[in-house]
Amino acid sequence: MVDDRPITPVGEPISEPPWYQGGLRFTCTQCGNCCTGDPGFTWVSDGEIAALAKRLGIDGDAFRRRYTRTVWHSGAKRFSLVENRGGDCVFFKRGTGCTVYEDRPRQCRTWPFWQRVIDEPQEWADAGRGCPGIDHGALHSAAEITAIAADDGL
Repeated sequence: MVDDRPITPVGEPISEPPWYQGGLRFTCTQCGNCCTGDPGFTWVSDGEIAALAKRLGIDGDAFRRRYTRTVWHSGAKRFSLVENRGGDCVFFKRGTGCTVYEDRPRQCRTWPFWQRVIDEPQEWADAGRGCPGIDHGALHSAAEITAIAADDGL
């Protein structure tokens, strides 16, 4: 297949602008739709574990035992938050929302600007069916969105 994109003066292809080049609107409503439902993985780093443990007034080892599970993912040992019965995040409380919002993991902070969600307009639209903050609220620039997605915590 021939790459017929225009090239820069140094011979690199010029990338097409993303479909969201005009930016995307999103403001978290703390509805909890992304925190509840089907079980999954909410990845936490050592730094996030330390911050959450400090917030809760316990040490990191106690936090790991009580609030995480070990998962082997792509050949690496990772930690994921445990879930309550039914798949809800252990830190989500109905009627209150996220009880650790200020220290929530990167994966949570970067929603909905995950790479898989912004790859295609249809993925964004599908995510918006379950998230009332998508397409509402603050306008985020394409540059901001791309930077967030590059380090989305997944």
